[in-house]
Amino acid sequence: MSAESPESASPVSSTPILQGKRVLISGASRGIGRGIALEMASVGAEVTINYHSNEGEAEDVVRECEAMGTTAHAVGADISDETKVQELVDQACERMGGLDIVVSNAAYSDRHLMLESDLDEFRRTIDVSMWGAFHLVRCGARKMVDAGNGGNIVVISSPHAHMPMPGAMAYNMAKAANDQMARTAAVELASHRIRVNIIHPGWIDTPGERKFFQEETLQTEGAKLPWGRLGQIREIGRGAVFLCDPKSEYITGSTLTIDGGIQLPWREMYRVEEARREPVGS
Repeated sequence: MSAESPESASPVSSTPILQGKRVLISGASRGIGRGIALEMASVGAEVTINYHSNEGEAEDVVRECEAMGTTAHAVGADISDETKVQELVDQACERMGGLDIVVSNAAYSDRHLMLESDLDEFRRTIDVSMWGAFHLVRCGARKMVDAGNGGNIVVISSPHAHMPMPGAMAYNMAKAANDQMARTAAVELASHRIRVNIIHPGWIDTPGERKFFQEETLQTEGAKLPWGRLGQIREIGRGAVFLCDPKSEYITGSTLTIDGGIQLPWREMYRVEEARREPVGS
């Protein structure tokens, strides 16, 4: 007797998997947020693109999404301000007629050793990367609960959540908080059929990386990673689509790592070559 569920036995639909879904993505004018917006649009979702200061780039993303045949909107808001986040969510719901998916992506990071940190920059990192994520998740969840139709929340976190990268204490703290926030939200929202999941991107080729590294460094060091390159923004977008796919409805409170193996013990990969050279039985 087949163990397949009725769903797994049904024919494959040609309808885009997120057709008719309404998506809000914070920090989506560039980088990973842009990649998520484009992938969501490519599978039929209507998208609201939040930006802080890059209005022109946000409008470019709108045009790219609309070129795929969907509807898109750009809405500016400082994600660290709770009042502005509530206005953002209200405006997104007004424009799209509701909200099915929220992606918390906006982040800020200033890199200095703890003893040398400028506390204003340290606080800004926490305000955007931790409090901003919380404000968006809570405001978005409230809309979904009121609508009573379930929903999806995706929190873009980081391996910094558990890897104590020197020079990035505030960001490390914020991302660790993001992970615990998302898992707790997954527990609290399960009865409302709202799924909450986390994505840990690895080293991704984004404009933000140019804040900390020269182009040559990115290409040279990226080539040393296990997969031989930096990740691309739409690879993270495809992960977000997977988590929000109705066929993934049994996944909640989980972390999807998309990092080309960066969290593997890749600095020890030479040992693999050593093992290959050793004679059998030696």
